[in-house]
Amino acid sequence: MFDQLQKAIWKALTPDLVPDAPSMQAAPDEGLSAAIVAALGGVDNLQSQQPVALTRVRVTLRDVSRLDEQALSDAGVAGVMRLENGVVHLITGLRA
Repeated sequence: MFDQLQKAIWKALTPDLVPDAPSMQAAPDEGLSAAIVAALGGVDNLQSQQPVALTRVRVTLRDVSRLDEQALSDAGVAGVMRLENGVVHLITGLRA
């Protein structure tokens, strides 16, 4: 009961962070500009992408070494957070 109440409160406060149900992941390059896809190593390097919040996109890459942070910056990405297992968060601002 408490868990459901807590989830309802977080859903009300942060609707973009608590989904109602698991959603299907979009196609790897759907919603990303061509410049961002190129900076991530091309469409063949993208395993998946998903908006995480109003200001972030979570991308899973097959080969993180192909990531070009300078090109991402030039494409308008404000920041890049590298996580484990090829997961990268792109801080995009309100364009996520």
